[in-house]
Amino acid sequence: MHQMFSLFVNKPLFTLTSFTIILLFAVISLTPSPFSQIHLDAAIGKSDVWSAKRILEWRPCNWWLQGHLTALPVERNGYIRVDCYGGLNQMRRDLCDGVGVARLLNATLVLPKFEVAAYWNESSGFTDVFDVDYFLEQLKGFITVVKELPAEIASKKPVRVDCSKRKGQFDYVESVLPSLLEHRYISITPAMSQRRDRFPLYAKAALCQACYSALRLTTVLEKKSSELLEAIPKPFLSLHLRFEPDMVAYSQCEYNQLSRASMESIDAARGARKPWTGETARVWRNRGKCPLTPNETGFILQSLSIPKNTNIYAGDGIMELEGLTSVYTNVVTKSSVLSGEDFESMHGNTKATLDYYVSIHSDAYVATYFGNMDKMVAAMRAYKGLYKTLFLNRKAFADFTSRGLKGKELSEVLSKAHKDDFVMGRGSALPDCFCDFKL
Repeated sequence: MHQMFSLFVNKPLFTLTSFTIILLFAVISLTPSPFSQIHLDAAIGKSDVWSAKRILEWRPCNWWLQGHLTALPVERNGYIRVDCYGGLNQMRRDLCDGVGVARLLNATLVLPKFEVAAYWNESSGFTDVFDVDYFLEQLKGFITVVKELPAEIASKKPVRVDCSKRKGQFDYVESVLPSLLEHRYISITPAMSQRRDRFPLYAKAALCQACYSALRLTTVLEKKSSELLEAIPKPFLSLHLRFEPDMVAYSQCEYNQLSRASMESIDAARGARKPWTGETARVWRNRGKCPLTPNETGFILQSLSIPKNTNIYAGDGIMELEGLTSVYTNVVTKSSVLSGEDFESMHGNTKATLDYYVSIHSDAYVATYFGNMDKMVAAMRAYKGLYKTLFLNRKAFADFTSRGLKGKELSEVLSKAHKDDFVMGRGSALPDCFCDFKL
């Protein structure tokens, strides 16, 4: 050290100022910035969940994509209109199923009816949301679809055949076909309990084509969705965080340490549906039935080594969002990106459409629930070859916290549980149209 210092001193051009600058540069270089810390974490083994090597993926099945279709019969058994209820993604699910049923029963499909729903603040019909001509074109060869009924049928109302609340192994050929043959024009809402795996391949192919290839937004909605997507900082993670008052009320779960405003909103949404208490509440939570709070969600994301400076797109109307934004500060929503007037004029389906569009185009998608939108988004992302998709494990979180795990120990077990889910592709797609591929 003495020799090195002497060397510097003996050189006339080496000034004290130069030596100071070198020392200052060395100190700065050795001090990690908030951004370099991300890379440092990765270097010591704290890689994020997406870096885990997958051993299984869900991809569209060959029997659907190869297009070896069974020829459509020349004569058909009548006309079926699919009546769709609920939010956009529930209606989309009913539509997909209805196309499969119509093909199964050798019927001509009439353009579906989207029911007006005051609860969802909704008045948009099928033609307000989806491109009708594209829908018809994409389904050619899979099923016959008509915009208008022939004159002898058009004057009649369809005979309603109620399938929606049927339970057990519901058989459409046995239960619905007789009504179709008798009346020639019927309307249905598909049964939630139907066994699609029992459909012949030509009916399943029609269902899959309708769901993932035939539904394109109208030009107006496509433009609005593209504008929203463009306004979100890139790259970004789309987070479907389900902690709205009605969602919490429906779950019948009770939460401590929420704000008074949140508790009042939940109580107003509960109606006669009271929260579980005592042992029932514990069992219910440990079964993974309780929505994750924004605070819990933020903790899990940290456990997965998702950097805190990640750009996150989240929905509107989320209670206690500051529990997430206090950790992840780059969170944007529709209302924060769109103009107030534009946002206020939107109906429920339009808002849901924007969330869906953004989610299937995001760099990563994380959901805290496994609802209709999450299933549709995960399947469409698999269809597009986007595999950074993950469903947060509410059951694992409840199980670990009920055992008293917290802090670093809780973080480590949550990280392992979610990486295992990601590696195995659990919950990534709908099995009806997708097949698992070992990598």
